[in-house]
Amino acid sequence: AGGTFPLTAKGSDVTGVPAALAVVGLAALVAVFAVRRAGRFAVAGLLALSGAGIVAAALAGVSDGSALDEKAARATGDTSATVAALTHTGWPYVAAVGGVLILLAGVLALRYGRLWPAMSGRYERGAQRPRRTARPVDPERPEEMWKALDRGEDPTGT
Repeated sequence: AGGTFPLTAKGSDVTGVPAALAVVGLAALVAVFAVRRAGRFAVAGLLALSGAGIVAAALAGVSDGSALDEKAARATGDTSATVAALTHTGWPYVAAVGGVLILLAGVLALRYGRLWPAMSGRYERGAQRPRRTARPVDPERPEEMWKALDRGEDPTGT
């Protein structure tokens, strides 16, 4: 009663928002190269917003003591127990720097994304592209003779 004891809380106990937005940012970072035109603009906006959200959530979690207050109430059995002194590691700031980098990637994609090449439509369904014409067959070449045999033709007969 009235004593002090140390409590610790993980970052995910305080808020899971930065981790969730980091996954969204990673997916958007990959997708920004896979889409074209308006889709690229939308994905780049999502990338920038997820970076801004990571920064805001990480910095808001620095001074949030509610997770430790909840642990103190659970440890003591007193619902009015609170944390008197709050210290933290540098990880919220590392998360904020990561969020700034994701935000910067989103802003760069918004600004310069229209100039970037898009993925090829080569393997998309219904892509109409001209077919290469076959080179003329030279019956004297050995590989052509084998291909004729594979087709069931007699390459020696005329």
